[in-house]
Amino acid sequence: MEKTKRYSGIDKDPTGAMNPTGNIIRDGWLFGIIPETETCEGWTLQGIDTLYDKVSLEWDKYGYQVSALPPDLLEKHQRIYTDAVDKAKAKGWNPALNDDD
Repeated sequence: MEKTKRYSGIDKDPTGAMNPTGNIIRDGWLFGIIPETETCEGWTLQGIDTLYDKVSLEWDKYGYQVSALPPDLLEKHQRIYTDAVDKAKAKGWNPALNDDD
């Protein structure tokens, strides 16, 4: 019997979770779907997919545009993503490189 894969958690990603799963989690924080303390450690793919669906419904309200967010959400977005980029860079992530580089 195959063991269900579980997510290691956004805080344990070796490159700071600068990937689609990390974005889903950060956007979950942004919209208050999950608390900012939730790392999603131990979540299954189905749990991440469910979060993605909820995040997508929220982004749809703003046309999937950061610039369309109201001021409070825009400020929260900038704080969350600035912190994420800083942490990822500290782990060696280079935004100038593609996955293929």
